Amino acid sequence: MGLFLIGIIDENIILGLRHRLGMDVFIVKESARGSLVEDVVNNPESFKGKKVWHSRKFVLMHNLSNSEIKSVLSVFKSLGLKDVIFATTTETSLKWKLEDLLLELIKEDEYFKNRKANSK
Repeated sequence: MGLFLIGIIDENIILGLRHRLGMDVFIVKESARGSLVEDVVNNPESFKGKKVWHSRKFVLMHNLSNSEIKSVLSVFKSLGLKDVIFATTTETSLKWKLEDLLLELIKEDEYFKNRKANSK
C-alpha cells in the first residue's frame, strides 16, 4: 500500500503527504521505467529515487481504499499542485511496464483535457 510519485520530488510535499495521510510515499527512480508496475509497488525500496526524470507528474496509488483515495486527492488539491495525473493500480496495470503505463495515462489525460475544452 502506498503512493508512488514520478516527477514530484519536493521534500516538503513528501513529508506533508506522509504526515497528513499516514501512509508510505515513494519517489520512483528512472531505472524503474522498464520494470513491471507490480515489481515497483511490491519492492519499493529497490526503486526509490531522488530526482525528476519525467516531464509530467504522476501519483500511482496502490492498494488504497476509496476513502484513502479521496484523502489523497483532497491533500493534493490543498497543496496546489497542478497538472498531476492520478491513477490507481489494477490487475491489468500491474502487469504493464511502468513506461507503458505512463504513456497510456498521458494519452488518457490528453483525451479528457481535449474533451473538456471542446465541451465549452
